[in-house]
Formats: sequence, structure tokens, C-alpha cells
Amino acid sequence: MAPQKTITPAAWAGLFVMGFLWGCSFLAVAILIRELPVTWIVAGRVSIAALVLWAYVLLKGLPVPPLSRYIWRFVLVGSITSAVPFLLISWAQHHIPSGLAGILNASTAIFGVLFAALIFADEKLGWRKGTGVALGVSGIIAVIGPEALKSFDLTSLGQLAMIAATMCYGLSNSVGRILLSDLRPEVAAAGMLTGAALLALPVALIGSGLPPLSLRPETLGALLYLAVMSTSLTYIIYYKVIKVAGAGNTSLTTLIVAPVSIALGALVLGESLSAQAYLGFGLIALGLLVIDGRVLRRLKSRNAA
Repeated sequence: MAPQKTITPAAWAGLFVMGFLWGCSFLAVAILIRELPVTWIVAGRVSIAALVLWAYVLLKGLPVPPLSRYIWRFVLVGSITSAVPFLLISWAQHHIPSGLAGILNASTAIFGVLFAALIFADEKLGWRKGTGVALGVSGIIAVIGPEALKSFDLTSLGQLAMIAATMCYGLSNSVGRILLSDLRPEVAAAGMLTGAALLALPVALIGSGLPPLSLRPETLGALLYLAVMSTSLTYIIYYKVIKVAGAGNTSLTTLIVAPVSIALGALVLGESLSAQAYLGFGLIALGLLVIDGRVLRRLKSRNAA
């Protein structure tokens, strides 16, 4: 049997850094939507992030494949991984609090496990993962609430847009495994962000015209943060952590994202969330812990002792 991946102290540090950086991204989007169209938020984010990652690839001297063979793959994976979900999240935050967006974002790993089970023979659900997915879906339903179906409005649509974004994230892992697994992860990330930019830039120009020529300092800072810290840097950390800790362990970073986004939304933006939002997050978090399996194994070992 192959040795199981464990979370080393360095990997734990990486998980917390990623969780914090991604958690702050929802505050950055909340600042950006005050001044920038959502199409230009996405185009600016992926374009700047792609440039930063290509610079990293070149400085490291990593092998770059012939782009003519991979460009369609980069565009396809980039659209699912970045362009479409970034657009959905930015639009959703016009209508829901940033903290709520962070909570719904935690369902990314739930959908990742579900799509992988549907696509790959070596990633079947089983009873434990199936139970975790069911708990996660129950959490999503709890967050949205049954009243959303009765009185469908822009808030309801914003929540559904967030869920659609997390479904894209969950599907992107499987699509990336199929189309880009033969590349170094850093090169694959740079390529897919380039593909996302090739899609997002024309959409922004056609849909919103030229971007504003002058931005307030806080808007420019939020855009740079979103592109450099929350996208480029987190991709680099992500692939270093996943190499040591494995995909399942790395998905636990989503449990850190939500509390950070909730705290920043309350402290900076004065947001408040309903009790059902926290209940939903609790169910999603429990689902992720069940999928991870370590808590159950420890409980079994204690009972056996």
C-alpha cells in the first residue's frame, strides 16, 4: 500500500496562508465592484496573474510546452477554472454579503469530490465520501433557505451564482487532470490563466467598453491584491502544499476561507449574517471533515482502545 499523505507543519502553514489570502479576496471584490464592471475585474485579475506566473515560470527555468498544441486546452480549462467562476463570484457579490460568498465558496471541495467520482473510476464516492457530500449539500440548502425558492429575487440569484462558481471550481480539478496533467503545475496554472485572459479580455471590451483610465488607490490596490496575492501566489503555494499533503488534505483550506471572509465582512463592511448561514457553514464543514476521514478514524481508534 502506498504511504498516505500527511499534513506537515510547513503544509499546515501553507493551508492557513492560502485560507487567509483567499478569504481576503471577497473583501477585495467587494471594494472593486464599487468602481469596476465585473467583466474588467475578471479580465484584470487573470491577465495580471498570468503575467506574474509566467515570470515565475521563466525565472525558475521550467519547461514550457509548444503553445500551439495546448492553447485550446488552456482556454477550456481557464474558462472553467478562472474566467467563468470569477465572473459569477464578482456578479454575485453585488447582491450578497462577502461573508456569505465565503461560506458558499466552502462547498468547492464538496463538488470536487462529487465530480471526480462521476468522472474517474479511481475516485468512487463510497459511504464515507457519499455521507460527506450529502452533509455538504444539506449545508448549501440551509444557507440558501427554502424561502429563496418561494420569493426568488436577486439575492437568491446571487447565491445560486456563487454555487455555480463553486461547481465550476469542483469540475475544473477533474478537467485539469484530464487535459493538463502532463505539465508542471506552475506551467499549467500560467497557461490556464492565459487562456482565461484570452476569453475575458474580449468579453470585457465588448460588454463594458474600455476600462476606467483612473482608479482610486483602494480600487487599484484591491485589483493588485486579487491578481498577485489571491491568484498568483496562492497557486504557487497550492501546488507546493498539494505535493506534500495531497489533494484531500489541501481542500481543508476552504474551512479557513469562510471565517476570514466573515470576519472581514463584519469588521470592514459592517456585514451581518443570519443564523441559518452559520448553520449551513457548520454542515458544509462537517461534510468536508467526513470526506477527509481523519476525525472518524481517530474516533474509531479511541473507541477500540
